[in-house]
Amino acid sequence: MSSRRDLKKDIDYLVYELLSDCFIYSDMHPGENIDELSSIIAEAVDLRNDLIARVNNPDGAGNPKLIRAYYKAVEKNMNEGVDKLFTRLSKITSR
Repeated sequence: MSSRRDLKKDIDYLVYELLSDCFIYSDMHPGENIDELSSIIAEAVDLRNDLIARVNNPDGAGNPKLIRAYYKAVEKNMNEGVDKLFTRLSKITSR
């Protein structure tokens, strides 16, 4: 298991990469799919804030097995959430 600090860095990195891709698409195709891009950006920010809050406030304090499982679940949710948002962005860009 990686440290909390590394997990936070991973969350920030993935979300910021998604946001960067959204802004690049927006700059290259002005006026296209603005509502969908805004929705993806808002969900990405909400996902980041939720994940960081979960990392900062773990459940099961005092029990290493519960804490380990908790952080694995956070990491899994991070990967699934970012993948879902990248998939939505990919569908927009392939039109």
